[in-house]
Amino acid sequence: MSDHAISVKNITKKFGDLTAVDDISFGVPAGSIFAFLGPNGAGKTTTIKMLTTLLHPTSGTLELNGMDPVKHPHDVRKSFGIVFQDPSLDDELTAYENMFFHAGLYGLPRAETPKKIEDLMKFVELWDRRDSLVKTFSGGMKRRLEIARGLLHTPAILFLDEPTTGLDPQTRNYIWTYLKKLNEERGLTIFFTTHYMEEVERIAKEVVIVDHGKIVANDTPVNIVAKNGSVSLEDAFISLTGRVIREEDASGIDHLRTMARRWGRR
Repeated sequence: MSDHAISVKNITKKFGDLTAVDDISFGVPAGSIFAFLGPNGAGKTTTIKMLTTLLHPTSGTLELNGMDPVKHPHDVRKSFGIVFQDPSLDDELTAYENMFFHAGLYGLPRAETPKKIEDLMKFVELWDRRDSLVKTFSGGMKRRLEIARGLLHTPAILFLDEPTTGLDPQTRNYIWTYLKKLNEERGLTIFFTTHYMEEVERIAKEVVIVDHGKIVANDTPVNIVAKNGSVSLEDAFISLTGRVIREEDASGIDHLRTMARRWGRR
């Protein structure tokens, strides 16, 4: 599907007798803002790990920007940026040093690096704090720096794993203002997860909801609400996935945290 930045076809992932992802298919149009939702343990984390080359599917096919993450992981990694839920910045470095270190990991030409760092840090309004240690930053400032860092190598897709968790409403709104601007001005494809349904209703153009490894909804936020006779996306989400409180997918969360630290040091 040439008009899709991400194509997922009949993907299944098994861990022994456990089927974490069960024959799911969906596409993410290039230049869209796409929400991938589900309760804890629904298969979100496993799917994202397959998309970002951290896991191989048991069966099915994936494409990111026309490339197979299994066959061409290095090229695929260069084509996307990622902002993990847990912080992955080095608190003992300055904001500029974090950016410069990341540029080196992605092999950005030295001659181009200072200008790219300056442009992105100005975009997220952190240029005046470039020489400050990251440990002095607020949570919102760290998140903005992580977004700038994730865009340093000019990716076509930006993955955001619960990018506004723990932030106050003003900062959450601030973050999404930047992301919408990036989407509109650069055509950046944004793939995000969140538990804030009001963000999805306001931001996302398309939504996939997964539960027990299967897709239970794939449509626009407005259509999902209407089809379920609900008053809000949160009501529709609960209707589709149930009211039982889920346990965290501990193995998946721990693995992502490990990878976040590893990516932060690369």
